Amino acid sequence: MKKSIITLLTLGFVILANSGCGTIYSAVMDERNVKTIASDTSIEVKILKNLTDEKTSDLVAVSVTSYNGDVFLVGEYESNTQKNRFISSAKKVKGVKSVKSYLIPAKKNHPCDTKKNLGITVKVKAKLVGDKSIWSTNVHVSTIQCQVVLWGTVGTSAEITKSIQHAKSVEGVKSVKSFLKSTK
Repeated sequence: MKKSIITLLTLGFVILANSGCGTIYSAVMDERNVKTIASDTSIEVKILKNLTDEKTSDLVAVSVTSYNGDVFLVGEYESNTQKNRFISSAKKVKGVKSVKSYLIPAKKNHPCDTKKNLGITVKVKAKLVGDKSIWSTNVHVSTIQCQVVLWGTVGTSAEITKSIQHAKSVEGVKSVKSFLKSTK
């Protein structure tokens, strides 16, 4: 037992050390314990492996995040079959408690391209970090076709409301979908 804890801690520190300072800061500020973070990382890797084993071309279309065993799939799909495969690949991984998705049909030549989506994401994150009344280190932000998706955990329901308001206030945002949860 003691050996497995030491091994788990060592593995966690190796992963953190190889991931960069931003990840280390996020891990320190994360309310999850090391075992849960490791489990969530393992879930993400297994889901991505399932998708890779089945068809590698879709990996650019969806991002996978696990948070306390709750999996979030965010991205675009080209067919309903592909969308359903994303979801079923996530559900069959051991340790997954729930799967929440924000998957929208891919549109060729959409006016909200990757550059615009990244710009929106950066502006939303800056607003969240700039608001000291929001526990923003555990808020994940993605933008697809100028639609912002928020997920993670904040301290209160008021922080959820503020996070959504910040996202809506960024120029170019068409809509905001929130999967945020509060600890209180």
